[in-house]
Amino acid sequence: MNSMERVLTAMSHKEPDRVPFVISVTMQGARELGLSIKDYYSKAEHVVEAQMRMFAKYRHDALNPTFYGALELEAWGSETRFRDDGPPNAGPPLVTKLDDITKLVPPKIEDAPRLQEALKALRLMKSKVGETVPVLGVVISPFSAPVMQLGFDRYLELLFTRPDLFERLMALNEEFCVAWANAQLAAGATAIAYADPVSSTTIITREMYLKTGWQVAKRVLARIKGGVATHFASGNSLGILPDVMQTGTVAVGVSALEDLAAIKAVCRGKLAVMGNLNAITMRHWTPAQAVAEVKTAMAKAGPGGGYVLSDNHGEIPWQVPDEILLVIADAVLTWGRYPLAWVAQEVAA
Repeated sequence: MNSMERVLTAMSHKEPDRVPFVISVTMQGARELGLSIKDYYSKAEHVVEAQMRMFAKYRHDALNPTFYGALELEAWGSETRFRDDGPPNAGPPLVTKLDDITKLVPPKIEDAPRLQEALKALRLMKSKVGETVPVLGVVISPFSAPVMQLGFDRYLELLFTRPDLFERLMALNEEFCVAWANAQLAAGATAIAYADPVSSTTIITREMYLKTGWQVAKRVLARIKGGVATHFASGNSLGILPDVMQTGTVAVGVSALEDLAAIKAVCRGKLAVMGNLNAITMRHWTPAQAVAEVKTAMAKAGPGGGYVLSDNHGEIPWQVPDEILLVIADAVLTWGRYPLAWVAQEVAA
């Protein structure tokens, strides 16, 4: 099977030839090309070249043309702050007074140069692989984006004290999110990752989720013209998975802090599972630990299909040694061949 066939088979809750895996390498492309992170993201061609090199190097099953999360905020007028050893971050919040939400206007995708550069990377990448490798698009959910637009404290104030302005901000963010997702699909994205950490039960209760992030997700996903995988970016989701299934998502990215076997039991045959290697502790893994973590994850979620092995956050930290990423790849290729007969053997032993 090629990567596209492998991933689609897993998403169909069947067993492909082996467990698909996605190493979420993004800014590592700068290291691959010998560039600073800022220079790396300055041109679509840099991202494409590095992604193709890393795809050959790690032998994983998807390409990631994503630039960085703050890219979306740039379109709204924010600045991005770059660093030498980590992901670019959004600058000061756009909204300093809640009433200023009434003045916000969603940016148009065609008028945002940096979004256009990201779309160029996506198109170039798609032209190289066609339908043989998934190319992933990413959007920040309208419910989670306000953390960067307002700052966390101001967003919580909005959420609990100004329902009128909250609804207005959601409407603005939804328009932008849908347009950005569909632009990526039109440029060649195979599917969209919907990053929604604020909806996780790590941050809000299920009751609050059902009133807010769940309603937003149902509206947005219904308007996105392609498959969507919801990613909680390290946040817990086990307690809301039955609700998440009703949003229209086809897969869920889950936290390393939760029991992958319990998550798979809830999702089996209904929702594909992605995860959940701990990308933070990965920085300190030995090769033996890396192999053990890969085997444990595949043993818990791999049997029966419906599983893509990945990290828990959606981005590998800059500090994770290249050696460990290569060991992870080798472990999947060695131990991930279906029907995973070794799982039953180790359980019996």
